[in-house]
Amino acid sequence: MPHIHTEPGQHDMTVSAYIVREEGGEWKCMVHFHKKIEKLMQIGGHIELHETPWQTMAHEIEEESGYQLSELTLLQFTKDEVADTGNVLHPTPFSTNTHNVGNDHFHSDSCYGFIANSLPQGTMGSDESSDIRWLSLSELEEAAKSGEALKDVYEIYKFLLAHLHSYVRVDATHFSLEKPKSKSAWYKHGAPGE
Repeated sequence: MPHIHTEPGQHDMTVSAYIVREEGGEWKCMVHFHKKIEKLMQIGGHIELHETPWQTMAHEIEEESGYQLSELTLLQFTKDEVADTGNVLHPTPFSTNTHNVGNDHFHSDSCYGFIANSLPQGTMGSDESSDIRWLSLSELEEAAKSGEALKDVYEIYKFLLAHLHSYVRVDATHFSLEKPKSKSAWYKHGAPGE
């Protein structure tokens, strides 16, 4: 999806999936070769105007990797959830950041961590890069040093793997892909601007 906000200094909201898989006793990090940027990077994309962040995460994972949420385990800080009625709860990203993508444009990114137990059952979208790689952290570091991969992708995967033991593993389908059916109690007097 193209940038939504195109004026100088504006930013778009994005989501990223940092997917790891244990292979031969070593953790491997999933990256793909982004056609436009021409670098290895994580799976992810812009939150579209008609989607929730979690809907975007689900469709980006499927389009860019071939995984369904049902094939992944989501990493969370706790298994507990905020008591809430009427609102749709989303998982908590393990990191968020705002980064400059050039031309005075910014992305505010929510980074979600996942564990895959096998290779994806599906295939990525026809317009997506088919160059998917599973790299060890040291291989990803070398790719970042050579300029083949984005340096921050290596740093974020490094953080995720260093703290992997502290996350709670949750079924990634636990969180709803639906939108709320009724108006939130927060807006008793109508929607903003009414």
